[in-house]
Amino acid sequence: MRARVHVFLKAGVLDVQGKAVENALHGLGWSGVSDVRVGKTVEFDLAGSDPAAAEGEVRRMCETLLANTVIEGYRIEVV
Repeated sequence: MRARVHVFLKAGVLDVQGKAVENALHGLGWSGVSDVRVGKTVEFDLAGSDPAAAEGEVRRMCETLLANTVIEGYRIEVV
């Protein structure tokens, strides 16, 4: 199985990188763009064939290492 984890800053946490991208887009003429957020995606293969068990395992990985849950949220996809 393949796992994909999307990690992003929680609402209310200043996204400096997102603000820089937003300002650059405005400077290039896309003035209708707002509230840009920048995140990261982590992909990896998992052994096993039970999607529910895999999702639980990936959730534990997120809580332990992949996301700083104080300021970041995450979304898991297991395919």
